[in-house]
Amino acid sequence: MIRVSTDILVVGAGGAGMYAAVSAARAGANVILADKSLISRGGATIMAQMTVAAAVGQHEPDHWTHHLSDTLEAGHGLCNEKLAKILCEEAPLRIMEMEDWKVGWAREINGRMCQVMAPGHKVHRCVYADFLNTGPAVARALRGEVAQNDRISRASGLNVVDVVVHDGRAVGAIAIDVESSEVILIDAGAVILAAGGLTRLYRRNSASVNMVGEAYSMALRAGAELIDMEFVQFFPIGHLAPRMVGMDPIMWDPFRYKLGGRLLNGNFEEFIQNYGGTDEGVYTARRDLASYAIYKEKEAGRASPHGGAWLSFQHIPEETLKEAFGPVIKSLAKNNIDLTKQSVEVSPIAHYHMGGIRVDEKMKTRVPGLYAAGEAVGGANGATRLSGNAIPEAFVFGERAGRYAAAEVIKADRGEVTEKDAKMLLDEVHSHLKNNLSPSSGAAGLMHELQGVMENHIGLIRTGPKMEKGLSRIREMIVDDLAHIQIPDKGPFNQAMQDWLEMRNALQCAEAVALAATNRPESRGAHQREDIPNANPDLEKNQVLRLNNGSLQTKWANVVKTNWKLEEKVLAEV
Repeated sequence: MIRVSTDILVVGAGGAGMYAAVSAARAGANVILADKSLISRGGATIMAQMTVAAAVGQHEPDHWTHHLSDTLEAGHGLCNEKLAKILCEEAPLRIMEMEDWKVGWAREINGRMCQVMAPGHKVHRCVYADFLNTGPAVARALRGEVAQNDRISRASGLNVVDVVVHDGRAVGAIAIDVESSEVILIDAGAVILAAGGLTRLYRRNSASVNMVGEAYSMALRAGAELIDMEFVQFFPIGHLAPRMVGMDPIMWDPFRYKLGGRLLNGNFEEFIQNYGGTDEGVYTARRDLASYAIYKEKEAGRASPHGGAWLSFQHIPEETLKEAFGPVIKSLAKNNIDLTKQSVEVSPIAHYHMGGIRVDEKMKTRVPGLYAAGEAVGGANGATRLSGNAIPEAFVFGERAGRYAAAEVIKADRGEVTEKDAKMLLDEVHSHLKNNLSPSSGAAGLMHELQGVMENHIGLIRTGPKMEKGLSRIREMIVDDLAHIQIPDKGPFNQAMQDWLEMRNALQCAEAVALAATNRPESRGAHQREDIPNANPDLEKNQVLRLNNGSLQTKWANVVKTNWKLEEKVLAEV
């Protein structure tokens, strides 16, 4: 075993993790930034091609309180208002800081930042980098800040498996080197979980390969609580057909932000207005409503040929498309897609998770020394996330987690991870290792089945019987299937072992989602039940989960409220 020590361990090196590392380092802490993939190359941020919501007021007058108002409306009464307020108030600060770091926000001829309208917003609020390049531009800027900070040590290919807690306090973690299978003991004054969401649990998803809820599962096992786990957001216009290679399936949103676009059923009729929304070619309907409407049109027999809806830009001149999206139009052409001559098919796709780790305003869990950041945090978005809030959530919560964790480390007594801690984990893993075992589908096959269970039973449209059946099967997988998987004992780079560890997290996280969904007898936001189609005012509460002697328990908690009022919108000086 190898032992290393640091002030702060950050788990996950996407936007939230990198921002947390930079924030902690500039507060004087030494940081290890760890990721199973390459630093800045894994997670959701690098994949994001879309826009960033922040009330910078450069295109038209705006104020963060109006951003907050839209966020709370989208959240259907379940937003932790203190967290939502922090998100909206500090988002402009982080956007301007990223500008100082040369992220390259797109600008108009007059020098002001370009801002576009997005679903659920009432003003042009969302900034972006040109040509659907927002995620890569953000990741590049943060990667540069990380690389030039001597206090940050980068550890790619490091699978952090469990947070270690002694006497009620997080003291570090146990990790496994992906290439060598060497066990690493990491002593840390504080741990920040920034390992993203869970949407890879669904068969049709927009997630990176490692987003199976690992941060949530590690937090649970460490003694932290989860909140709002039933709320999985489905992006309504994920690409469905024709086949498209090398491009993001959720790329169509920016097209509609900038230029409009007609969402049509299989009869080429607009239909959002039939479900209480407005659309008319400019895409103002919230994501939960649009997803629901597409599903219901399919149910009524009015789907496009592959079971989705048509998205048409044929009314937009070719030169306008090229001016707005430049090289993207050429990439589409390589996929034999000409938007001036054909419509594309789209349908809902698992995209984001509103729930997550329960934290306070300092991003601190109930376990001293354990923090969370980015999509790993639950509560700020309530039952539905407002479009454009994901990346500023990574920035704002990452910065706060790093800053407050660094402040705690300076004052805290330090513990250390012991070999006994590692032995408990290794005994569990080693019980599955078998010599001379032929490779099999093992955990990978089980993951494929789990994705089907989540898609069919805990998916976009739910019923009590379906969810109970799904929850029962997930629990069977934990007890019967995962426990009996055998792993080839082949030494270095044991992918089967990595898959088993990932599957352990995925199943625990899936159980949390399924249990929370089964327990909520109403429809609200992203949680839509066909058998109980209306919201229940008495259930305007958050659902909190924790582990008790290895079993998941749930309870209801009052929504956190705060005082605020709408302020006058202003146009920023440039």
